[in-house]
Amino acid sequence: MTLQTFRYAACGGANTVLDILLFFVSYNFILHKAMIHVGWLIVSPHIASFIISFCVTFPLGFYLSRYVVFQETSVAKRTQLMKYFFVVFGCVLLNYIFLKFFVDYLGWYPTPAKIITTFFVVIFSYTSQKNFTFKGASEV
Repeated sequence: MTLQTFRYAACGGANTVLDILLFFVSYNFILHKAMIHVGWLIVSPHIASFIISFCVTFPLGFYLSRYVVFQETSVAKRTQLMKYFFVVFGCVLLNYIFLKFFVDYLGWYPTPAKIITTFFVVIFSYTSQKNFTFKGASEV
């Protein structure tokens, strides 16, 4: 395992644990498993919990990736942020689709569904970040 892969696993793992913890706390203690009514829009508690955790882990994940994992890169921070946003948008889409499928269609409990979803999203995220967002960052 390269140092860069180790750093990605450590930073990504910590950010993932934080994401799942924030999801759990939001779902069970902040939203109390209740539907969220925003005007004409009704958001399920597991999707709202995902949004809450995302608001914390998105910027944290970018800075960890930029300054800890892929340190050696010549790409401008603004360019990387835009690329990172596109990859994270894909991750958001995957999270939404998998959570809706596991919770709403299969009837799974939200926290285990989030954990399984995270497994698939991490594979997509690592591959995309390494080969698109931070491409050109040399392996250490």
